[in-house]
Amino acid sequence: MPLIILAVGIVLLFFLIVKVKLNAFLSLLLVAGIVGFAEGLPIDKIIPTIEKGLGGTLGGLAIVVSFGAILGKLMAESGGAQRIAMTLINTFGRKRVKWAVCLTGFIVGIALFYEIGFVLLIPLVFTIAASAHIPLLEVGIPMAAALSVTHGFLPPHPGPTAISVIYNADIGLTLVYGALIAIPTVIVAGPLFYDTVTGINPDIPKKLYNPKVFTEEEMPSFGISIFTALVPVVLMAASAIAKLTLPKDNVAYHVLTFLGTPDMALTIAVAIAFFTFGINRGKSISEIMKVVENAITAIAMILLIVGGGGALKQILIDSGVGKYIGDIVGATNLSPLFLAWGVAAVIRIACGSATVAALTAGGIAAPIVSVTGVSPELMVLATGAGSLIVSPPNDPGFWLFKEFFGLTIKETVRTWCALETIISVMGLIGVLVISMFI
Repeated sequence: MPLIILAVGIVLLFFLIVKVKLNAFLSLLLVAGIVGFAEGLPIDKIIPTIEKGLGGTLGGLAIVVSFGAILGKLMAESGGAQRIAMTLINTFGRKRVKWAVCLTGFIVGIALFYEIGFVLLIPLVFTIAASAHIPLLEVGIPMAAALSVTHGFLPPHPGPTAISVIYNADIGLTLVYGALIAIPTVIVAGPLFYDTVTGINPDIPKKLYNPKVFTEEEMPSFGISIFTALVPVVLMAASAIAKLTLPKDNVAYHVLTFLGTPDMALTIAVAIAFFTFGINRGKSISEIMKVVENAITAIAMILLIVGGGGALKQILIDSGVGKYIGDIVGATNLSPLFLAWGVAAVIRIACGSATVAALTAGGIAAPIVSVTGVSPELMVLATGAGSLIVSPPNDPGFWLFKEFFGLTIKETVRTWCALETIISVMGLIGVLVISMFI
């Protein structure tokens, strides 16, 4: 019964958004309440659960998304994004620029959660698409694919690192196996997959992109532009390395961990951008603050929609749907690797969150490692792959991709959901192939 209720809820969500044309944020909240009630959540717990999910999601993303938008807007308004874009285009050529963006997303994504990396790179995607006169998704899909692959497969990304701890896996070996799977996966799910959806060609959102063409003298240098853009990436990567290599009583551990939290890293980056992209380019404080206001205005509704996805996710978690599905799959006699993938996949579909799916599946499948002797490193990767499948509308990432690229629900399913499923299935295949040789 819980699965039937969940399926009806997802269908209702699509109906409200596509047919009724109800705002996505309102639709998500309405469906969250209905599903929570139908799943047996006490009526007096529904609103607190929605508030918990919305607040928990925005609590972790509000500063990150807002400051990321500010950083991107400053980079665009100063000409920094155009400088980076033109340098990449000139270096790789127009026909290969999507590979440059894919590589950039791969490097950036190793240290960042998907949502953070997405917000940091989206202004660059807009600028490259406009400057090279190419379809938005030609660079958008490779970027998103690269970020998602690192989210599922590569330590020191927080997701695979946390799963490695659950399975007591060797993080270095996990990284090696993960790289073997990640490289072909990102090529197929990114640049190659785009060739199958070339008919979808959304316009660049006007509020999130500055179409002005800067002269050579107006733009900051490539070094300053790339330095400012990568400050949060470097800080978060340093924090991840510190957590893996330094003892917890070391002063450097605490300093790097503090500076590398997403909120602090982006705060520092924005402060630097105020100078490099603002004051140093001749802008006054009032002019800089105007750019800040415009950036926040542009992403306000996106934040609410992402929060609505978090509310639906929390309803499904607190009503016990995730655990119910996990128990069903966990009782079957399957290969440990396929079991870990399957448990993570069904919880992902039920709850939306890849992180919740991965950690929950890890907790369910962890005892199997010691009993079967299966490689814990491959279990990490199987779980990570399963946690990425489909990306249903109760996943905040679904709405990030849809809203920033200006897609319809149908187009988002054809692009983002298909992309995530390709990554998940290729990850499972890669794990099974490697298991044949170890």
